[in-house]
Amino acid sequence: MLTIRTDLAAEARDLWRESAGETTRLPGVRARDEEAQGLPVARVEILDAEGERALGKPPGVYLTLDVAALWRREEGIFARVVRAMAELLAPLLPEGPVLAAGLGNPAMTPDALGPRTLDHLLITRHLQEVLPGFRPVAGLGAGVLGTTGLEVAEWVRGAAEHVKPAAVVLIDALAARGLDRLCSTVQLSDTGLIPGSGVGNHRMALNRETLGVPVLSVGVPTVVDAETVARDLLADSGAEEAPLLAGRGRRLFVTPDSIDAKIRELAKVVGYGLNLALQPDLEIEDLDALLA
Repeated sequence: MLTIRTDLAAEARDLWRESAGETTRLPGVRARDEEAQGLPVARVEILDAEGERALGKPPGVYLTLDVAALWRREEGIFARVVRAMAELLAPLLPEGPVLAAGLGNPAMTPDALGPRTLDHLLITRHLQEVLPGFRPVAGLGAGVLGTTGLEVAEWVRGAAEHVKPAAVVLIDALAARGLDRLCSTVQLSDTGLIPGSGVGNHRMALNRETLGVPVLSVGVPTVVDAETVARDLLADSGAEEAPLLAGRGRRLFVTPDSIDAKIRELAKVVGYGLNLALQPDLEIEDLDALLA
């Protein structure tokens, strides 16, 4: 049986509805469509253990911002997306210092969103004497287990124990179920995350239980597995699913051919969105000057 991989709660909800029927009530889940800065937002709230079992995600709030307009180059779209991210993220943040951790492998472009976002993040923890009005923000990007010998949870937890933040914000690349989601969606969540879960490489969880403080996550889907793509192409053509399809392509992942350019732009979008949420008195023009 085909198990479709996705890190997106909105996609998990849609998959459940496809299998259970459009009119069937989804237990333990509350969902609605919203807008931020004129951009579509899908809000999914997993309320309890029943909802967790239904969608395979821990209880919490999941906000899925549609940023496909970035690639249509609509007028003023960069500023709109940045402000929409800040608008959605700010209510999830407690007051106080923040540790931002960019997860992923900077040498592998589809997995490089987290580390590259730190290049666009205003780091202020060490500048409190000269910038007393700024929220203290520390940044961390230390690579992956294969290049460091450390689990991501180990180095994030170690930094959190030293910095003692009010919250940790994780930035990571995600896996999607549909090609139209690739680099066109930003998911914000207050539940933390399990690095690598979308590509079948589960690591130690990063959440309030393991880090001792609220853990928010910001992710963009950059890959979809080839088995899911093949299934969708067969369905779109009206063909029956081939029996030999199941299990093939499970270790093969598809990413856009323009992934280098898209990661560069998305890293700046995510970084600026975080900055405006963390430092609400700033404007995009201020960030351009401070981060130049």
